[in-house]
Amino acid sequence: MNIPSFGVGTFRLTGQAAVDSVRNALDVGYRAIDTAQIYGNEAEVGQAIAESGVPRDALFLTTKIWVDNLARDKLVPSLCESLDKLRTDRVDLTLIHWPAPGNGVGLPEYMAALAEAKAMGLTRLIGVSNFNIELTRQAIAVVGPGEIATNQIELSPYLQGRKLAAFLQEQGITVTSYMTLAYGKVLKDPVLADIASKHQATVAQVALAWALRLGYAVIPSSTKRENLASNLLARDLHLDADDMARIAALERNGREVDPAGLAPAWD
Repeated sequence: MNIPSFGVGTFRLTGQAAVDSVRNALDVGYRAIDTAQIYGNEAEVGQAIAESGVPRDALFLTTKIWVDNLARDKLVPSLCESLDKLRTDRVDLTLIHWPAPGNGVGLPEYMAALAEAKAMGLTRLIGVSNFNIELTRQAIAVVGPGEIATNQIELSPYLQGRKLAAFLQEQGITVTSYMTLAYGKVLKDPVLADIASKHQATVAQVALAWALRLGYAVIPSSTKRENLASNLLARDLHLDADDMARIAALERNGREVDPAGLAPAWD
């Protein structure tokens, strides 16, 4: 089972905005949805799926275990709560949201608990999010090679993470890029705007197509139906070697998300 290359994210969406965004995404053709316990919108995602009429088996559903639930006696019960909210008996992918080195729960404990959730049939695949190379190595050592389906990390034209991405791809771990538009900052970039003009595309499509060309999965979000539909068209945008070289030069270590106590030492 592979990670879909294109999904819809739900970060920062709550209440009716979350329901509407997911409903619109499903309506325009998305079949992968990314949520998390800390987003506080799993119930809204579940409602949107139920109201959409799209069969559950046609969807790829991801959630993430929050740091408060990493302990062995909490992880599985918290995932069961997530499943109730999502109105399903299993998700397709469950991630450890942050390694949280200062949280008091060791990596071997929570990775073993995550593997247990998979063995119980609560999730079809397991993975990590925001892990650096060393922590990914440690996670592989606990659950075994081939078990970690993805590492979901912040990547954008301004934060390209080449060392970490190369390591993950060597290990056969799918790179999932979040914050690919850098909170919208890349949308104002003149180089990306020039490439977009050349291809008669949007800047968002160019940034997403860049990530797809590198073999990454993407999960952009939007509250606007037209943007959800437009973003999907990035799958049909083929950037050439010159475009990719120009985007490669935009690297500036522009990290947007780096919470103290949760984040690792970045590569």
